[in-house]
This record gives sequence, structure tokens and C-alpha cells, in this order.
Amino acid sequence: MSLRTRIAASYALLIVVIIAIGAIAIGLAFPSLLIEQAKAGLTATSDEIARVAEASNALSFYDPTTVLDTLANKEQLDQWASITQYVQIDTPQGYPIGKSSNMGDLRLGALPSGIKERFTFARDTDGASLLVLDRELSRNGKPIVVAHIAQRLDIVDRETRRAQTILIYVALVACIAVIVASLFIARSLVDPIVRLTGAMEEIGSERLDRRLRWKRGDEIGRLAATFDAMLDRLQGAFARERQFISDASHEFKTPLTVINANAQLIRRWGDRDPVVRAESFDAIVDESARLAEMVSGMLTLAKADSGDQIPKEPLNLKPLVADVVAHARVRAAENGLELRAELEADGPYVLAEGALIRQLVSNLVDNAIKFTERGEIVVAVRHEPGTARISVSDTGIGIAPEMAERLFDRFFRGDPAHSRTIEGTGLGLAIVRSIARVHGGSVTAAARPEGGSVFTVILPALDVPPDDLLLTEIQ
Repeated sequence: MSLRTRIAASYALLIVVIIAIGAIAIGLAFPSLLIEQAKAGLTATSDEIARVAEASNALSFYDPTTVLDTLANKEQLDQWASITQYVQIDTPQGYPIGKSSNMGDLRLGALPSGIKERFTFARDTDGASLLVLDRELSRNGKPIVVAHIAQRLDIVDRETRRAQTILIYVALVACIAVIVASLFIARSLVDPIVRLTGAMEEIGSERLDRRLRWKRGDEIGRLAATFDAMLDRLQGAFARERQFISDASHEFKTPLTVINANAQLIRRWGDRDPVVRAESFDAIVDESARLAEMVSGMLTLAKADSGDQIPKEPLNLKPLVADVVAHARVRAAENGLELRAELEADGPYVLAEGALIRQLVSNLVDNAIKFTERGEIVVAVRHEPGTARISVSDTGIGIAPEMAERLFDRFFRGDPAHSRTIEGTGLGLAIVRSIARVHGGSVTAAARPEGGSVFTVILPALDVPPDDLLLTEIQ
């Protein structure tokens, strides 16, 4: 069953049930209302009879015979009666002393002893239902007469049947209208979703530039806007992946070509020329190492991009950075550079994966050593409210402003004049950015006014040292 059908059926069923309950309630209440109106009419007639009886008492100085004569008068009784209403007057002992002309042979039952007033149902000589009010009229606590007033209920039955018929027709028309309205409402609700689904189905990996651009202020409009935003992210991700594959293919091509060419040289000349064989083996080893380094970098990027899959724990940056600087100091000295660290007395602490943070700092230091010909490299760690700042400053070739952001792209090698002479895979700074992002941080690059460049990583810090937690110790 389609969503449209389910919505229409559910809405129609709910309204139809409500209509049915309302119709049944009205159908049951309507006869009761007519009965109450009939009781009110009978009570009014009995009150009028009581009023006349009281007036007769006042005029006759409480002569009971005068009251009886007045109430038993047929003309008086006919005034209280009507086409559908009968009036009968009895003595307290239950003997009729007068009744209205329209009663014919009909006689209403006596009022049981001890009961002052009651409503009962009876039938006349034609079999019609009657509502009867029996009321005792008294003087000085002694009963004078009993008034019986009866109302034919055939009009009540007739009006009830008429009302029920009207209710049935109205309910049927209302149900049909509800069903039609339910279908229309369901269509108005579901059709945008159907069109949205169709538009989504038309968008494939080769049509990620297409957008819905629906201008609606309701939930469907927000869904379409969310879908467009998702397509923006997907298009960007696909573009980055295509660029990455293209760049990786280009970067892999050179070492693979060198390895293949030297392997052919070994096959052709290796047995006859030891120099060619040795040089070819050296080239194969170097290029294989370069390939292995690029693969390792790509695996690190994939790990950093995995996000929540990385286990994190409280980590003290001070010993980690000091250890990285100590290991890199020998390479820096071989290049005639001074490498030193500026660390705070304790901390700061971050929630991180130790191996990835070590990789981040190592890549920044290696990058500074590669692009610095003379001078010094300073690695500093600072703790600021809520953040930990790692900066690597050098006195190298500097950074052009337009290159500052692109340095962190995968396989970007910067100035071609220098990239040809400096070994590297072009993944180091891309790895730094991915590691910083997966830890909720960021990295920036800028030129120093006095020459060289500075790379700054900002990570969320634990302002209170985790005394009760097991900290990662960097060996």
C-alpha cells in the first residue's frame, strides 16, 4: 500500500469514526430531548391545573366540592387538553370525576398510594405510546384530587425517525466528502515527495551538479534544501576523490616508470655491465622506497579521515613534542640547522590518538628541515584557555600568500623550482590537516615578517589535567 493510500485511509477512517460517533450520539440524544420537552409540557399543564385549584380554594373558602366541580368541568378540561394531550381528574381514591372530550373510552391508571407525582409510559386505545404525568393536588396536607395528563408520543417517534433519516443522509454525504478530501490532502502531501524522489533518482554520480532549488517554506522545502546541501558535499567529495586519484596516478607514474626502465636495463645489460646493474638496483630501491612512503602517507590519510573510529585518550603534548624534536635534531644538524623546542612547564593536555599527533608534529618538523637552508627551526607549544597551540617556525624560503592554503592539498609541491630538488611525496602537509581536523582542530600557514614561515596547529585542550586517568606516555 502506497504512502498516499495509507494517509488517505487513515485520515478518512478517523473522520468517519468521529462522524459515526457524533451521529449515534445525536440519534440517541434527540429522542431524549423530545421526551424532556414533552415532560416540560405536561408539567406546565399540571401547574396550570394546580393554579386553578388554588384559585378555587380561595374563592370557596376551602370548600372542597367547589374545587372538584371546577376541575371536573369538561369545558375546563378541554382547555387544558389538545390534539395530542389528554387530561383526566380523579378523586384521591382513584375514581374518575372528569376527563377531556378527546379521551373517548380511554382511562388513565390511578396513582399508587404514597406517591405524590410520577412519569409513566402507557398506550391509548389506538395503541399509540403515551407519556403520563400523575400528580396529586392537596390542601392543608390532605389530597383533593389526582390530575392525570398524558402526551401522545407518536409525534416524538415520527420526529425521531425523521431526524435519524436526516442524520444518516448527512453522515453519508459527510463521509463521501471526507474521503474525497482525504484523497486530495494525501495527494497534496505526497506528490511533492514523489516529485522529490523522482528528481533524486535522476541524479547520479555523473549528474551531481544538478540541484532541486525548491522555494518552499514547509518541511518539504527544508528537505529539498537539505538534499541540495548534501549534493554540494557529495560533489565536493567526488571532486576531491577524483583529483586525489588523478594526482596519485600522476605521482605513482614516475617511480613506476623508473623502476620499469631500470628493470629492463638489468635484463638487457645487467650480466654484461656491473655499473649499469648497480645503478639500476639503486634506482629501483630508491623509487620503491618513495612508493612505499606515498602508500604509507595515503594509509595515514585514510586513518585520519575515518574520524570516530580513532581511539582517543588524554595526552600530554610536552613529552611528545620534546621526543619528536630530539629525534629530528640530528637531521637538522646534518643540514646545518639549529632545532630547538620551547615548551611550557607542564602540558597542555589534549584528547587525542598519540601516534597521529606524533605524525602531525613530525611532518611539520620534516617540512621545515626540507625547506630551510640555514638558520633555525623553533617548535613551540602553548596552552591557552580551551586550546593547545603547536607552532613550527623556520627561517626558510617563506610562503607566498596565494600558496598558503594550497600547501595542505594532497600532492601539492609548492614552488616547482624547489620541488624538483627537494624530495617528498606531497602528502605531508595534507596529512597534518587531516589529523588536525579529526581531532577537532585546524592548521594554518603564514610567512614570517622577518623571513621564513610558521605553521600553527590549534587543538581543543583539557584545561584540567586528568589526574585520575591513565595518560599516554611517549617513549
